[in-house]
Amino acid sequence: MNKLASAADLAALRARLMAERQPGCKTVKVCTGSACRSADALEVAQALSRELAQAELPVAVEHTGCQGLCQLGPLVTVQPEGTFYGHVVPFDAPKIVDLAVKRGQFVSHLACPHPETGRPVRSADDLPFYSSQTRLVLRYCGMIDPMRIEDYIEVGGYEALARVLQEMSPKDVIAGVKRSGLRGRGGAGFPTGQKWEGARKAKGGRKFVICNADEGDPGAFMDRALLEGDPHAVLEGMIICAYAVGNCREGFVYVREEYPLAVQTVGTAIEQARAMGLLGENILGSGLDFDIEVRRGAGAFICGESTALMFSIEGKRGMPRVTPPRSVESGLWGCPTCLNNVETFANIPLIINRGADWYVTYGTSGSKGTKVFALSGKVRYTGLIEVSMGISTRQVVFDIGGGIEGGKRFKAAQIGGPGGGCVPEEHLDLPIDFESLDAIGSAMGSGALVVVDETVCMVDFARYFLQFTQQESCGQCPPCRIGTYQMLRILERIVEGKGNEGDLERLEDLGRLISETSLCGLGKVAPRPVLSTLRFFRSEYMSHIFKKHCPAGSCSALKRLVIGPDCSQCGLCVEVCPQHAVIEKQDGFTIDQVICVNCAACVTACPMECILEDTGEGEPNERNSADHPDH
Repeated sequence: MNKLASAADLAALRARLMAERQPGCKTVKVCTGSACRSADALEVAQALSRELAQAELPVAVEHTGCQGLCQLGPLVTVQPEGTFYGHVVPFDAPKIVDLAVKRGQFVSHLACPHPETGRPVRSADDLPFYSSQTRLVLRYCGMIDPMRIEDYIEVGGYEALARVLQEMSPKDVIAGVKRSGLRGRGGAGFPTGQKWEGARKAKGGRKFVICNADEGDPGAFMDRALLEGDPHAVLEGMIICAYAVGNCREGFVYVREEYPLAVQTVGTAIEQARAMGLLGENILGSGLDFDIEVRRGAGAFICGESTALMFSIEGKRGMPRVTPPRSVESGLWGCPTCLNNVETFANIPLIINRGADWYVTYGTSGSKGTKVFALSGKVRYTGLIEVSMGISTRQVVFDIGGGIEGGKRFKAAQIGGPGGGCVPEEHLDLPIDFESLDAIGSAMGSGALVVVDETVCMVDFARYFLQFTQQESCGQCPPCRIGTYQMLRILERIVEGKGNEGDLERLEDLGRLISETSLCGLGKVAPRPVLSTLRFFRSEYMSHIFKKHCPAGSCSALKRLVIGPDCSQCGLCVEVCPQHAVIEKQDGFTIDQVICVNCAACVTACPMECILEDTGEGEPNERNSADHPDH
């Protein structure tokens, strides 16, 4: 791998790589992101390679990052036809090689069905999951091999860096980023150009650039997928940032140890960029000296907070500090530091190459560009998506996500993870942007989007998120340490049927107090899921407290299992009950409610399906064993 001494060398290499790729050349692309790997994607790739070798076909099997539709992984695409297959297993390799690769035929039984017609689709673009997206940041995820810098260069990688070093001053770069309206994608939404300008103006002979890849939100996997699928876009954005900030020779990618593939991928990308002269001294002959190092986090959620992250890099305990001073004034080792998250840096090459005027055509007046989301929960299609700012929740859930799984009713979408809030059915058409979400007490957050249906209890849902933030609290300030604990105790009482009349007011008072007085961002947003559900689902809370009834039927403490009149007295429920709560009496069987723990073993065992749920409202409901989580 020869070092590139100038922008001309980079352009020459790109031209050579494009010339070497023969037009119409067949390739088989296998998604080997974390989700598909967990479904044996590596074994699928190996099986395809073996079959191609045995057939003596000069066709390469290329490993790509996440292709997005994680629900149907492992995913395989045959190029140049673009035929798209899902749920591929190693056993399918001979069919794909013989029919799709060798004969150019469409293997319909391996194709993904259209959500409306049920007919197999040939191309990913024919699926609403993809066609309803605006994939800018994710444009190369699933298209290139993230372990090969040549793939990134061939599609235009590092062209933005070359343009910056050749044609633009640091002030020009910052002006372009400011004009684009790009805001931080890590949660707070602070204007990126303004942050870079502050770092440039800060006095200091030594400055740092940090990429925050410490993604710990439940249901979030956007940054991990970007690092796994297109790491060089992130590195390119960091190098451009270092040039704009000035006096910056060192950068860090802070990624948690729990993401081994992301750590490996970004580490390999750094080594390759360094070997090509795109990192290190005198980058592309410009005189810019800048290098990047990977620092691994131990997995503490609090280390996603910028000041705690910097303390962790310094080898100290990750604890937030009081601000000001801001990090751009005094950050890592007391030096001016510019910290952005993975997606923010990945936007920079786009803005430089295509221009700020192009970028502002996407999004809304106050929220420009696109946003990457991790779509999960009770939707038909889950995965990694990218949409233009301003798209409605309805479009995300029903067009991209394919609607609610099992034909159930949409209830809410939790946006922003444990620091976000819910978007209820009445706000399905609300634009997803910073201002609109803030107006209803929600937040963009880092990009986790969890959809829930009518079977989910919103009180227990809020309890889950608060329990997470309470456990992840660093304990430094009393409002967060003690306040979240007290809120959690109240919520636990409510879901156990022990809530009382003043609990809702106490939750609201505590939530406001914690938000206003906590030291760092984690504490300030911790009450949001509770306050948001109280705002839109207050009746559920009241039902738990005053009627001792869970409308969703999911809080086990608020329901009873009873034996219906159709009981055949076979005795299977007696045999399987671990608590010995099913008692035989002269007139049949009954369940002792004092010792029953609602494990539903009797429900599963009953051949007559006559174990009913008595939720305390109306007639008992039949509970089919297929609804039990073990089925």
